[in-house]
Amino acid sequence: MDSLEARSRDVQERTFCKWLNTKLESHNYPPMTSLVRDLSDGVKLIQIMEIMGESGDVSLGRYNKTPRMRVQKAENVNKALEFITSRGVKLTNIGPEDCRHHRRKCKAYSWHDMDPHFEVYDCRYQASTHSFSSLNESNWTNSEEGLSAKEGLLLWCQRKTAGYKEVDVQDFGHSWSDGLALCALIHHHRPDLIDYASLDKTDKYTNTKLAFDVAEQHLGIPQLLDVEDLCDANPPDERSVMTYIASFFHAFSSMDQQETVSRRVEKFADLMYSVWLSRNDYEKRMRALLAEWSEKTAALASNVFDGTYTDAKQQLVEFQAYKNASKRQWVSEKQDLAMLFTNVQTKLRTYGLREYIPPEGLELSDMDAAWSALLAAEATRSKSINAQIREIKESLRKKFANVANNFERRLRDLSNELSNLDGPLEDQLTSAKIIQTRLGPFAESLKDVASTEQECLAANVEENDYTIFTHQDLGFELELVIVARNMSNLTPAQLEQFESTFRYFDRDETNTLELAEMTSALASLGIVYSEEDLITIHEQLTEDYGAVTFEAFINLLVDITEDQTSPAQLRDAFRGLAGDKPFVTEVDLRAALLPPTAVEYLQQAMPRRPGSETEFDYEAWLDDVFA
Repeated sequence: MDSLEARSRDVQERTFCKWLNTKLESHNYPPMTSLVRDLSDGVKLIQIMEIMGESGDVSLGRYNKTPRMRVQKAENVNKALEFITSRGVKLTNIGPEDCRHHRRKCKAYSWHDMDPHFEVYDCRYQASTHSFSSLNESNWTNSEEGLSAKEGLLLWCQRKTAGYKEVDVQDFGHSWSDGLALCALIHHHRPDLIDYASLDKTDKYTNTKLAFDVAEQHLGIPQLLDVEDLCDANPPDERSVMTYIASFFHAFSSMDQQETVSRRVEKFADLMYSVWLSRNDYEKRMRALLAEWSEKTAALASNVFDGTYTDAKQQLVEFQAYKNASKRQWVSEKQDLAMLFTNVQTKLRTYGLREYIPPEGLELSDMDAAWSALLAAEATRSKSINAQIREIKESLRKKFANVANNFERRLRDLSNELSNLDGPLEDQLTSAKIIQTRLGPFAESLKDVASTEQECLAANVEENDYTIFTHQDLGFELELVIVARNMSNLTPAQLEQFESTFRYFDRDETNTLELAEMTSALASLGIVYSEEDLITIHEQLTEDYGAVTFEAFINLLVDITEDQTSPAQLRDAFRGLAGDKPFVTEVDLRAALLPPTAVEYLQQAMPRRPGSETEFDYEAWLDDVFA
C-alpha cells in the first residue's frame, strides 16, 4: 500500500513539475528541476501565481527576486500563500516554514489544492466566458445545482468522444488507460492528425504514445505523463490525468475561439468582397450600357435618307432587327442592373453597413433618364421611317401615273390619226408611212412604263388612284396600233372582232395564246383545222414571233381571211351548220363538234332572234362583222 502511494506521489510530483514548467516557460522563466528545492524560496511560487491568475498576468507586487536570507524567503512564500488564500483556496496547517524547509506537506498542498483550482478551474472559467462547444456557464459553476470543475471537464470529454464505439469516458482513471480516448479527443477536433479508423484498438502503448506525440508536436500540449503512467498504473492517477486532459481543453478551446474569430472575420471579408465585386460589376456594366444607349440615341436621331424605297425599307428592317435583338438584351440588362443594385443595398442594410452610393451618373435614376431618351428617339425614328416610306410610295404612284397616262394619251392620238386616214390611196399610204416613223419611240417609252411599274411593285404599291392603266394594258394597246398599221386590208370591225376574240381566250392575261386557247379562238371564228395542223400552226407562230402574240394571231387571221375566208364563205359555213336555217342553236354548234369555248363565245357574240332565247341570228352577226 505504501509502495502504491509512493508511486502515486511520484507521478503527481513529476506531472506537477512538468505542468508548472510549461507555465514558466510560456513567460521565459527558467524551468524547475525539483519541486521541494525550487519552491522553497518563494520566487518560483510567486512567478507561477502571477502567471496563473484568473485574468491572465497578475502582479503580486514587489518581492525578493534573489532572496538569500531566511526572512526574505519567508516573505516571498507568505506573499504567494496569501494570494492563494485570496482566490478561495483553503490552506490547512500550511505556512511559509513548510515550503521553506522543503517539507512534503507543501508539495502535497501544491498538488492537491493549487493544481486543480487553477488549471481545472481555468477550464470552467474559459468555458463560461467563451461558451466553448456545448458547455455553458451553468455547466461549469460550483453551485449546488451545477457541475464542479471536474465534472464539467468530464462532461466535455464525454461529449467530444461520443460516437467513438471503443471509447467510454466515465472517469479520469481507467477510461484513459488504452490511449483510445486521447486519440478520439484529438480526432474529433483535428481528424487530419490521426487516422482513427486504422488504429489497432488492442495496442494501448502505441495508441497512447501516438496521442502524446501528436499532442506535443501539432497541438503544443507538453507531455506531462509517461506512457506507463496511463497504461500500467492501476488506476492512473486521477489528478495527473485531469491536469493533462485540461491542457487539451485549453488547446481546443483556443483553437475553437480562433476559428470563431477567423470565421467571423472571413465571413465579413467575404461579404465585403462580394459587395465590392458586385459594386464593380454594377458600375462597369452600367457605364457600358449607358454608353451604348447614348451612341444608339445619337444614331437614331440622324435621319438620313437617299429618297429610294430600297434605302427606306432597309432602314426599317435594321430598325426592327435592333428592336428584336439589341433592345431586348438591353431590357434584360436594365432589369439585371436594378436587381444587382438592390441586392447590394440589401446586403449592406442587413449587416448595418453604410449604404452604397454609385458614382455620379451611374445611379438608377440616370439609367431611367437615359432609357426614356432612347425610347423617345425610337419613337421619332419610327415615325420618320414610316413617313418616308409613305412619301416614297405616293411619289411612285404619281410617277407611274404620269408616265402611263402620258403614254396612253400619245398612243390614243396616234391611233386616232390612223383611224381617220382618208382621201386618195396614195395620200393614205404617205400619211401611214409618216405615222409609222412616229411609232418607234413608243417601244422605248413602254420600257419606261415597265421600269416605273417595277419600282412600284418593289415598293409594294398595289393600288394607284392616279391612273387606271398598267404596263400590260398599254403594251396591248400599242400592239393593236402596230397591228392596225400593218393590217390595212382588215376592216375596223374585223380588227375589233379579232381583238375581242383574242382577249376573251387569253384567260391567263399573258397577251399570248396557248395551243388550246388558239384552237378555241379560231373555232369561235368558224375556222377549224385538224389537231395536227393546229399544232403545226402554233409551233410556226411561236418560232416566228416567240409566242402566239396578238400580232401573230392577227397575221394568222389575215392570211386565213385572204386565202379562205370571205363573208360569203362564212355565210355558207354557218348555213351548213344550221341545216339551211336562218339561225343556229346551241345544239347545231355542238353537233359541229366545235370546242366548248368556241360555242360559249358564239352564244355571247351572236344576237338572239326576237322572241327566242335559243335561236341565234348568224346572218345579222355576219352583217355587223363584215359591214
